[in-house]
Amino acid sequence: MISEGDSVPKFSINDANGNNVKSSDFKGKKHAIYFYPKDFTPGCTTEADEFSKDYKKFQKEEIEIIGISPDDVESHKKFCDKMKIKFPLLADVDKEVSKAFGVWGKKKFMGREYMGVMRSTFLVNEKGKIFKIYPKVKAAGHSKQVLSDFLN
Repeated sequence: MISEGDSVPKFSINDANGNNVKSSDFKGKKHAIYFYPKDFTPGCTTEADEFSKDYKKFQKEEIEIIGISPDDVESHKKFCDKMKIKFPLLADVDKEVSKAFGVWGKKKFMGREYMGVMRSTFLVNEKGKIFKIYPKVKAAGHSKQVLSDFLN
């Protein structure tokens, strides 16, 4: 995993509307990049719902939220429509961005090992430097924790 103080790795992938989004699009802006395993799963739905409910508070503080998972553009579009998500969800289908951030790796669930995205969040300042990393996120309450850490 990359470390606090590192620059955001460069990336260029599509959002839920098929628009290309680059890491450089957020230069000069505070933003939170959160990685999650899969659209429509319980934890991911909770996390997206809480960020959506708090999104106006983030906007008021000029903080952008960016969600990234290995799901494709079509899945993200359905997830955004159902959950009324206003912030960008990026489709990392090749897992290149997840690997660059160090969040793609071996996971265990119910005795089974498999490769997947480890739910993680990176807080980024206006200079594109990561100032806080949450390596093992619990979805419930995470949005409020992120907002609090940006404001303190």
